[in-house]
Amino acid sequence: MPTPKQAARRPGPSTSAPDAPLPAEYWESVLKDPRADETGAQKRQRRLSEIQRHVLRISCRRCERTVEIQKADAVRLYGENAVWKDVAQRLLDTTCQQRTGRHEEDGCWPAFETS
Repeated sequence: MPTPKQAARRPGPSTSAPDAPLPAEYWESVLKDPRADETGAQKRQRRLSEIQRHVLRISCRRCERTVEIQKADAVRLYGENAVWKDVAQRLLDTTCQQRTGRHEEDGCWPAFETS
């Protein structure tokens, strides 16, 4: 239980309505966040030479398997102009355990990291 002094310092309920527009400062901070620069689709379409991370990781949404490769090895195997989405799919497909014989169901389903 707060003391009377603590209760007096407590801010009152917000005066803005729940559906009121957010302040401009909020949107500025959201847009300045580096994660707002590109979408997941744009990240998947980057060439290996554009990726900053040293270890590339792809996982399968179907079998939950994860494959990692160092960026230097990926560049050596696939070239620096290879698109990350294509490289990731090849990495999963080379060790895929989910072969049914039906084209629609075969192979792994890549889940790209968002970080």
